[in-house]
Amino acid sequence: MNAFRIGLLSGLVLATFAASWAQAQQASAPAQQVYVSKPIMVSPVTGDDKKEVVLMSVAIQPSGAVPMHTHPGDCVGAVVEGTVELLVEGQAPRRVAAGEAYNNVRGTVHGFRNVGDTQAKLLNSLVVDKGAPRVQPAAQAAKQ
Repeated sequence: MNAFRIGLLSGLVLATFAASWAQAQQASAPAQQVYVSKPIMVSPVTGDDKKEVVLMSVAIQPSGAVPMHTHPGDCVGAVVEGTVELLVEGQAPRRVAAGEAYNNVRGTVHGFRNVGDTQAKLLNSLVVDKGAPRVQPAAQAAKQ
């Protein structure tokens, strides 16, 4: 009977340890980043010291998405590789393939979804208010 209790207790301790270890491993595993957005170049706008031009590269993993957001200025962009859906608040999704372009005016709430099997690459040119956050999540933009 004692051997049974010791075995049962050992099993419970082992199961608890294994569950804790699995949770720790899961918590420490890096989350896969579904998109990366980074500035390539920032330049002043001639004749307007309150504005700047920002050239941004965006890479979106297959099935990944860029959350809905806005910019404090106009955005003109092109898909360099892959195919995405341009999601604009209040409009039907629009497919944009490599070699095609899009435009979002100041304050347009928009996002992107990669609908292809390979990484999508975008190149965006923003003319924005200097010093303002270049990208603002849609939820924050709605509060202003």
